[in-house]
Amino acid sequence: MATIFTRIINREIPGHIVAEDDRFIAFLDIMPLVPGHVLVVPKQEVDYIFDLDDATLAGLHVFAKKVAVAVKKVIPCKRIGVAVVGLEVPHVHVHLVPMNSMGDINFTRPKLKPTNEELAAVAARIRSAL
Repeated sequence: MATIFTRIINREIPGHIVAEDDRFIAFLDIMPLVPGHVLVVPKQEVDYIFDLDDATLAGLHVFAKKVAVAVKKVIPCKRIGVAVVGLEVPHVHVHLVPMNSMGDINFTRPKLKPTNEELAAVAARIRSAL
């Protein structure tokens, strides 16, 4: 069965996509730690990041960098934190989290619940910065 991320990639379910190329896609986390929290995903469905071939692993990080630069342009923050947890969805994904403090990237704290309209607005701002 396809992961939820593959279903977003295939446009079977909606996602607030901010960037995409032939190998990777980036979309907003619908329950973010902070506004602007983005997931960067290879289109190839692989569960564990270190099972990716070297070219895909490197490409994922280069693609994530482009997205992170755009996020930092439109979301007030000191840095963009990067995390790979990989336990929630069995499909490689890199979290890009705008940070002003270490607490902003604490995955144990309650997640935000933005509206679809709020997510759409943030996604549009990020896309405009790419």
